Amino acid sequence: MHSGGEVLVRSLVGLGARKAFGVPGESYLAVLDALHDTAGRLDFVLCRNEGGAAFMAAAWGKLTGTPGICMVTRGPGATNASIGVHTAMQDSAPMILFVGQVGTGMKGREAFQEVDYRAMFGTLAKWVVEIDRVERIPELIARAWTVALTGRPGPVVVALPEDVLTARSDAAPLAAAPRIAEAAPEPATLQEALALLEGAERPALLIGGCNWSAAGRAALQAFAEASDIPVIAALRCQDMFDNHSPCYGGDMGLGVTEGIRTTLRDADVVLAINTRFGETTTEGYTLFAVPEPRQKIIHVHASVAEIGKVYVPALGIPAGPNAFAAALRPVRGAWGAWRTRARRAWEESLTLPPQPSPVDMGEVSAHLRAVLPADAILTNGAGNFTVWPNKFFAFGPQARLLAPQSWAMGYGLPAAIAAKVAHPERTVVCFAGDGDFQMNLPELGAAMQAGAQPIVLIVNNGTYGTIRAHQERHYPEWVSGTTLQNPDFVALARAYGFHAERVETTAGFAPAFARALASGTGAVLDLAVAAEALTPRQSLSAMRAAALARRG
Repeated sequence: MHSGGEVLVRSLVGLGARKAFGVPGESYLAVLDALHDTAGRLDFVLCRNEGGAAFMAAAWGKLTGTPGICMVTRGPGATNASIGVHTAMQDSAPMILFVGQVGTGMKGREAFQEVDYRAMFGTLAKWVVEIDRVERIPELIARAWTVALTGRPGPVVVALPEDVLTARSDAAPLAAAPRIAEAAPEPATLQEALALLEGAERPALLIGGCNWSAAGRAALQAFAEASDIPVIAALRCQDMFDNHSPCYGGDMGLGVTEGIRTTLRDADVVLAINTRFGETTTEGYTLFAVPEPRQKIIHVHASVAEIGKVYVPALGIPAGPNAFAAALRPVRGAWGAWRTRARRAWEESLTLPPQPSPVDMGEVSAHLRAVLPADAILTNGAGNFTVWPNKFFAFGPQARLLAPQSWAMGYGLPAAIAAKVAHPERTVVCFAGDGDFQMNLPELGAAMQAGAQPIVLIVNNGTYGTIRAHQERHYPEWVSGTTLQNPDFVALARAYGFHAERVETTAGFAPAFARALASGTGAVLDLAVAAEALTPRQSLSAMRAAALARRG
């Protein structure tokens, strides 16, 4: 006989879970007790806030392709963790959030920290379940694992009443993860898709999602290159296709240039694989007309719920991205110049004027492109600063980008910690604005305790940059609620055991970064960046002047 907590933990071990991120709580003590005996098989990474823990689990799912596990207590713990659930959903990243719950005999009385989790998470998560009998733990955990991974991957929330976790049962824990094959395209449907591409004058591929395998990505690249078709990545999915390929034509996201935008706008046939046509990727749903685009769209997605959700496709194909890519065969057409133009547009987007700032982030980005290893992992949260890792780095087949499609501030540092937990041997660099960094700054303690210390680059411009930019465009010269007074980031980072430096000039960055790479304790580099350099191609003053000119 085992407690419900033991059955749960042993089932997670059987499924292949290796790490759980969380903050302890009395509502799931039986789970914490069971985790005591799984060190080295299923380790508990102790976090400082449930929001940080949930971000780590969401990032783990995005990076590894297996569900990120998060454990939090009831009530306040669950509400704090909700930001990570929302992020995992918009990223289509597999995640399971385990939440302690009041005992079954207390339900419905507004007991201490009681929350109806089905109501709370119903529109945030892919599935929400509360386990009401200890015997059903293996069954419902197996289902949660499968739901998180299949179709459009996403987060699952599992509520755990305290008495169910302490109850004893002879239920056998799960011994292995289910093996579920991706859906492959029907041969006739695939042939129809290829015929649409062959009949195009300006074809383009649009790819998204984070559940690509190495084999699937290689197959897609081989198809694109053999067919000479440009590939555009959806928002923050540019690490899913080798940026060094002559077919890579950039990504749709913050700071997109007109040349990159043109590839999708002027295409006549778009093969969209594994993308959900989000607002940013479609530029507010203006790049393609809603609901019937001028472009012929072939929409391939594992979830039929995504096909036709926004756009009526010329052809919808319910298939997994990797199985679909494996089935593709090259097509031929007279569009070589079209692909060349798309590639040139992305290459030209990497060229920048000097930035009006003590530390020039354009020069910093160029240095990082030159010195970072091929398997580097970059992370970021939200803010204007994200343009640097998102638009001015070339991701090869081994490099990864962990960045939230939900634009959640504070994601970058927890994501970097999760990446170091998953791959301690790899170089992990977190880009963070000074406001963004302070959203989850205490997780430096989690990094120190777990021995998972990344390199953090604080783009410190003393302002909430994205909102300041909106202010200058809509309310020029009227600055309100966006100026930051910051602490001594170097002293704080050193208190958490990190190597830390303030970088005051562009010339000082390269030697400081070399010291950061050599540090065995991670590093925090506080970069002196002027608010004037708010975007790469338009200064704050230019924004203001343009807005005033429009006013007349």
